[in-house]
Amino acid sequence: MTAITPRKSVASARLLEPVTAFLARLSLTRLNARLGLAFDIGVAVVLLGAGVRTGTLGAFGTAVVVTLGLLLFSLVEYGLHRWLFHGKPNSMRDGHNQHHLDPQGFGALPFFLPPLAMLALARVLALVVPVDAAMLLSGALAAGYAAYGLAHTVIHAARFRAPMARRWAANHHIHHYHPDSNFGVTTPLWDILFATYRAPAQQGRTIVQARGKHTKS
Repeated sequence: MTAITPRKSVASARLLEPVTAFLARLSLTRLNARLGLAFDIGVAVVLLGAGVRTGTLGAFGTAVVVTLGLLLFSLVEYGLHRWLFHGKPNSMRDGHNQHHLDPQGFGALPFFLPPLAMLALARVLALVVPVDAAMLLSGALAAGYAAYGLAHTVIHAARFRAPMARRWAANHHIHHYHPDSNFGVTTPLWDILFATYRAPAQQGRTIVQARGKHTKS
């Protein structure tokens, strides 16, 4: 086996620099954010549809697997947000800190990476579970990720008028003012179970509104 010398590793890193620089620029663009949402929804639909068409689990089995997948995603979302994005210093935490500084920025993973990861996950799962279960589980995870991206985008881009919608948005905006609480975006379930949930202020008091502003309810 040929050893990789420091000179070769440096040369390889230099060859990759244009690619990594391009991906870094791409990840900060509006186009990447929009394509990301479209591709995330698309891969979820494809995987779930393929799992349903295979159809060996039946309606009840399909519902159970999809529900478990969505629940698993919500736990992963909470865990990554709490212990990685707000954990010890790392590149993911640095990127998330930028989001806290500019909540309406377009920073996101390159649009093709999450869909590819979901397809790869389906392939790996198919090695140990029935193919339709693998597609349904990975499709549910993809759907949860798409729901997270869509909800996060809407919360920071829209100004809600309906009281229920305002409280829904406030659940996340509170996190930007109290970073030790409300880590879940798609659901407050795990914040409640892990005692990190902070409820929006009641009517008549200052609450956090969409676009990261404070207004009176």
